[in-house]
Amino acid sequence: MPADRAGDGFDVRSLSVTYRDGFVVGAHEHPWGQLVYATSGVMQVSAGNTVWFVPPTRSVWLPPQRQHQIRMQGDVSMRTLYVAPWRTTNLSNEVMAIEVSPLLRELVLHILEIAMLDPHKVEHAHLAAVLIDMIAAAPPGQLHLPLPAERRSRAAAQWFLANPAERHGLQSVAHDVGASLRTLQRHFVQETGISLEAWRTKARLIHALVCLDRGERVTTAGLACGYDNTSAFIAAFKRQFGVTPGRYLAVDA
Repeated sequence: MPADRAGDGFDVRSLSVTYRDGFVVGAHEHPWGQLVYATSGVMQVSAGNTVWFVPPTRSVWLPPQRQHQIRMQGDVSMRTLYVAPWRTTNLSNEVMAIEVSPLLRELVLHILEIAMLDPHKVEHAHLAAVLIDMIAAAPPGQLHLPLPAERRSRAAAQWFLANPAERHGLQSVAHDVGASLRTLQRHFVQETGISLEAWRTKARLIHALVCLDRGERVTTAGLACGYDNTSAFIAAFKRQFGVTPGRYLAVDA
């Protein structure tokens, strides 16, 4: 760490906390960067006009001063790290999802046992440097969706996210949020770059991918995202992610 930062204190701080299903950490920001990670459960991290889905095989990097909100899906064992702003210069200035390798997971848990990394201790400085390098080099994740800004369209998007297995017609959802279907279709294309129908399908399939990450079977994951026909689910999954659910599980193992 540069000498002129010696009085700033720790390089990395940690937080270990459990949240119940449905709990929402309201919109806030930190002066430090944050590696949002959980050893169990799934988090929905919203920042700007994007939502990221964070199962235990993924994490989200939040640069300093980036407002965000976190919603819990299932009971969540959050194990998160805060990185001092002077340590983030080589990291992305954009919010991004990253894959959590077994080594990165063990490093996060090891730092949590220490609680804080003191740059005056050589072994702590080395751990902080390895952490930064691993965050920077981690493969990007793909579990994210752009969110529409228009009020009724955002409400429809939130409904789709909360109810991936429901098969309500789009006309019914539009009525419930106080808009015409044509209005929703227009706003989704204008504000997210993809059609309403494609957005809903991707939201469902991301939910299925999260289910697979949790260890659920292919058939169970398909049912959880509204597909009664496993073959149709496998075909849709491959169109979205480029591999079948079975192949995804084999690669991700």
